[in-house]
Amino acid sequence: MKKITLIIVLLCISAFAISQHALLPRPAHIIIVIEENHGLKDIIRSPFAPYINRLSKEGALFTNSHGILHPSQPNYIALFSGSTQGVAGDNCLLKESPLTTSNLGAALIKARYTFTGFAETMPSAGFTGCSFEKSKLTNGALYARKHCPWVNWQGPGENNFPDSIGQTLTEFPKNFNKLPTVAFLIPNQDNDMHNGNGDSTMIKRADDWLKVHIEKYVKWAKNNNSLLIVTFDEDNFTLENHIPTIFVGPMVKRGKYNDLINHYNVLRTIEAMYNLPASGTANETPIKNVWKKK
Repeated sequence: MKKITLIIVLLCISAFAISQHALLPRPAHIIIVIEENHGLKDIIRSPFAPYINRLSKEGALFTNSHGILHPSQPNYIALFSGSTQGVAGDNCLLKESPLTTSNLGAALIKARYTFTGFAETMPSAGFTGCSFEKSKLTNGALYARKHCPWVNWQGPGENNFPDSIGQTLTEFPKNFNKLPTVAFLIPNQDNDMHNGNGDSTMIKRADDWLKVHIEKYVKWAKNNNSLLIVTFDEDNFTLENHIPTIFVGPMVKRGKYNDLINHYNVLRTIEAMYNLPASGTANETPIKNVWKKK
């Protein structure tokens, strides 16, 4: 009797999980763009970010979205792996890598989907260096490994990748049918609102960059079951860590949503879309109420 009861319980749990996943779309492709160090109030309604604001009206704008920690790196790692992996700063993880924990990229590949990280100013595929090329604006780095979380899992192992998982921006496909299932698209630090000589200038430059690099994809996605996610790693070091997050695609119901979400919710949503196991230790649930009915 106990065995029968256990089987019934397990079947019920399985049926519930399937029903929850059934509420979510399964995009042919997802592109995730991560911007830097600006809060919701800095960006939404800003005259210096007309393209991002246009995207926010074309799709779902999450008005109660939050980063996990300060500074940058733990947020990227959290979005990719469901945990900060004990990282609390921006230190280059050369000695700590390769990490061997579960992550979005490995889960996709195990399930016979694909993942690629594209990074602007990365000098070569699979580059593991901490930084590359100096900014003329600030003399800081243009490419920063801390913004490319997949690099920390490059190496041998069940949850790890060959060097080809990380590609330069020049390899981003012009034919969007050749995109991986999920891609991270990382601007360099001049173009992600990190480097600059004035807040309005940083925002405008990043907004212009985003339009140049993503507008064609957004138009194509409308007829090709594909999704764009634009989010920020963190705000400008407030306790609230209140950031803009935007979903745009044909499966998205337009509007503003006040759901309390963070990077873990976004990750769990993507994983649930493809029926992947949850990465990391975060218990946040997928985002369910922004999708059009199938």
